[in-house]
Formats: sequence, C-alpha cells, structure tokens
Amino acid sequence: MEKTLTATGKTIDLAVEAALAQLGLSRDDVSVQVLQQAKSGFLGFGAQPAKVQVTYEVPDPVVVPEKPKSALGSASRSKPKVNNPAPAPEKKSEPPKAAAPKAEPKKEQPKKEQPKKEAKPRPEKKPEAPKAAAPKTYAPALDGSVEQKIEVFLKGLLEQMGSNAVPHCVKVDENTYKAELVGDNLGYLIGRRGDTLDAIQHLANYSVGRNVEGHIRINVDAEDYRAKREDSLRKYARKKAQQVLKARRRTTLEPMNAYERHVIHAALQDMENITTHSTGTEPNRRVVIEYVR
Repeated sequence: MEKTLTATGKTIDLAVEAALAQLGLSRDDVSVQVLQQAKSGFLGFGAQPAKVQVTYEVPDPVVVPEKPKSALGSASRSKPKVNNPAPAPEKKSEPPKAAAPKAEPKKEQPKKEQPKKEAKPRPEKKPEAPKAAAPKTYAPALDGSVEQKIEVFLKGLLEQMGSNAVPHCVKVDENTYKAELVGDNLGYLIGRRGDTLDAIQHLANYSVGRNVEGHIRINVDAEDYRAKREDSLRKYARKKAQQVLKARRRTTLEPMNAYERHVIHAALQDMENITTHSTGTEPNRRVVIEYVR
C-alpha cells in the first residue's frame, strides 16, 4: 500500500532530506516527484521554497476473521426443536407445551444485544473543544498615536505586497511596540526562518522611527512565530551542546541574525563545560559551541 508525504526546503535535495528524516527511511526506499522549484525573491519578498512529494510503501493492514461462535449456538438450539415436535402427535392434550421451546431463544437474544450497547460510549471527542478558542480582540488605536502610525505604515506595505493581512499594534512599554499581523495565508509574510518578517520589521522601524519623537522599537510578529522560533532555537542549542559534550569537539551552527544568536547564547550560558561565541561577518555570522574543561 502506497502513501505520500509532501515536504519543502531551500533546495530540492534539502526538501527530500527533510521528508526522509520525518519518515525514517533511506533514499532507495522512496520515489520523489518535484512539485515546485525553489524561487528566490527580491529582498526576501516573494521567495518560495522547493516542494517535493515522496511516495513510500507501507504494509497492508491484516484483517483477522471472527471466530464462528454463532454456528455452535445455532446447532445447540436446533436439537430441542427436533425432539419436541415428536411427542405432539402422541398426546393431543399437550400442544400448549410446544410454546415453551419457542420462548427459549427469546431469552438469549438480549445477551447478544448487550455487547452492542457497550460499544456506544464513544462521545469522548471533548478534547477537540479547546480548538474553538475565542479570537483575540484588539482595541482600535487612538487618532494621532504612535500605534496608529505603525498600523497605517504596515497596512500600506502589506497592500503593496498583495496581502490582505491586518496589522494591530499595542504598546508594550515606554519605547517598545508590538505589531501583530492577522489574517489567512501568512506563511509567505513570515518567510524562510522569518527573513521576510524581519525585513518588514526593519522597514517599520526605519520609516516610522523617523517621524516620531524619541527612539522607539517595533516588533512585528505573525501567528506567534517569534515565540515558536525561540522555543525551537533553545531545543536546537541544547541538542547541539549535548553532541559537543559527548564528542568533546566544538561545532559551528548555521548563519543566524543577531537576535537568534542572542537566544542561543542565553540558552547555553549556564550549561557546564560549554561556552559559546560568534564568528564571521554579517549576514553569515554564526554561533560556535565549544567544549571547555
């Protein structure tokens, strides 16, 4: 029995490797069909990953036939029906007794129906209820406020990108604002490892920051990508650190921006026998995890 899995990656090879890693199979165990070639956008906009469809074999389910219990039961019930009709012609006064064997199978019928009633308690799909969480509500920005200026700029930028997403901005502290993009199909606004989202954030800080008093910082997010990315980076850093401890050799991670490198450093700063530092120049600056005694 064949099944398929769709995976994406920066290149066709990386997409295939991602699918094989998820399935736990080798390249010889699957067949690959390219659904979409990778496309590089302009300044991170419009970039699309490569997409492949991997076909693999899984064993067919084994159907175990039920034991023929009903055959024995019907055979045992047929005996009283054959023996009881015989005395009826000899004694004409005893025909009412013929009704007794007919009532016996009726007593056994409820026993067959009991297991069917036990199979009914299936309304245990209540865990799906939390999915219907109440949508977030956003208070409208006041006229002339910094929040309104950020929303107006982001709305115009998103329209130029062909997106119907709506920005909602709130003030976090004295100089920090958080703008959340709300809508459908936000994946291309996030981009590969958040590069498109970082570009939108950089443009917002540069454009709006010139037109307000004082220094402000704008954080742009969509679908809680920032929090999910931080959690993923922490797990990735701990996994790599364990490999360094086991091999007692340093390892160099993939290129990251300054914020992601900060998350890696913070995640490993209290780990024994492990030290971290950055090397290289932007945009290819990397974190080095090193073993120390």
